[in-house]
Amino acid sequence: MRIVSADTGGALLTEDYEPIGLIATAAVLVEKPYRTATLSRVKYADPFDYDMSGRQAIRDEALLAVELAREVRPDIIHLDSTIGGIEVRKLDEPTIDALTITDRGKEVWKDLAKDLQPLAKKFWEETGIEIIAIGKSSVPVRIAEIYAGLYTAKWAIDYARKEGKAIVGLPRYMEVEIRPGKIYGESLDPREGGLFGEIEADTEGIGWELYPNPLVRRFMVLEVWRE
Repeated sequence: MRIVSADTGGALLTEDYEPIGLIATAAVLVEKPYRTATLSRVKYADPFDYDMSGRQAIRDEALLAVELAREVRPDIIHLDSTIGGIEVRKLDEPTIDALTITDRGKEVWKDLAKDLQPLAKKFWEETGIEIIAIGKSSVPVRIAEIYAGLYTAKWAIDYARKEGKAIVGLPRYMEVEIRPGKIYGESLDPREGGLFGEIEADTEGIGWELYPNPLVRRFMVLEVWRE
């Protein structure tokens, strides 16, 4: 099975490790043996002007996943929204009301469905490919999350080159390593079977340090500076 998935992750942090806004939405093509991505795409957000309600992340994920899927024609698309693996093309208001999620979550999805349900329905009619909201239970979504962390590190390098320094928070349970010409990252959860990713990047003239976020367990901080 060939799966396109998408996730948003990585946050710009203050000096006190408080999140300012999210950074990277990654879409990936994942194929057997399902440990990394065959192909990836990224959409960067402005962390200084970010809607933290969840609307922006899910909308960006759906649009980027469809963009990649049009290119690679997977069997299915997985989105990072934990609402039971429901097909997005079927998310009308009665279906959303019946979901076992919070009232706030229902309001977010009612708003999102105005754009995403027609998109998913049209895409399914054209290609036969379903977009399902499966969330964190999906291994491809987790791989997309790792790639969002890799692209966050790349963003931090570019930001540090301009501003002198960047402090970013990576997605949960992952670490990165900045190597010559590339950024490597992997899951820190031993139960995940060795999930990893790698992207090309200009890493020359950059210093970096990786350490646990002192305020939030399970999350690592990447600090990057211009040398």
